[in-house]
Amino acid sequence: MRKVYTFIIMMGFWILLSGKFDLFHLTLGVISSALVSFMSADLFMHETKGPGKLSVGIRFLLYLPWLLYQIGLSTLHVTFLALHPKMKDQIDPTIVTFKTKLKTDLAKVALANSITLTPGTITIRIVDQVFYVHAISRKAAAGLPGEMEDRLANVFERD
Repeated sequence: MRKVYTFIIMMGFWILLSGKFDLFHLTLGVISSALVSFMSADLFMHETKGPGKLSVGIRFLLYLPWLLYQIGLSTLHVTFLALHPKMKDQIDPTIVTFKTKLKTDLAKVALANSITLTPGTITIRIVDQVFYVHAISRKAAAGLPGEMEDRLANVFERD
C-alpha cells in the first residue's frame, strides 16, 4: 500500500510542477513516479505499529512552526555575526558532540536535518547515538541538543 501512496504523491507533484497535461508528459510522469515508488516507498513512508500513524504526522506538523521560528532566530544571529564590525572576534567555530536520547532512525534523521536547516549549525556525523555538529559560534552551539531533541522525542517516540 505504501507504494500506491508514494505513487499518488509523486504523480501529484509531477503534475503540479510540470504543468503539462499532454500524453507525452503524463506518460513520463507515470513512468518516473512508478520507478520512484518501486525503489523508495519504504524510505518515503514510515511504517509504524498500531494506530499512531496519523498522530505522528499531526505531531510533526505541529513541530514545523516551532522549527521555522528557530530557523528565523538563527538567521538573525548569523546575520548579526556577518554584519558585525568585529566579525572575526564574534565567529568562534566549534564542533559539539552529544549523545542523543532518540532511539529510532527516523527521529535521528529528523534531528540531524533540523539542526542542519538551522543557520549556523550543520550535522557532520552520527555514530550510533552520538551526534557531531559544527557550529559557527558558541552561542549557536549552546542550545544543542536541547529543546529540539525533546520536541522530536515527543513527535516520534511518544507512546
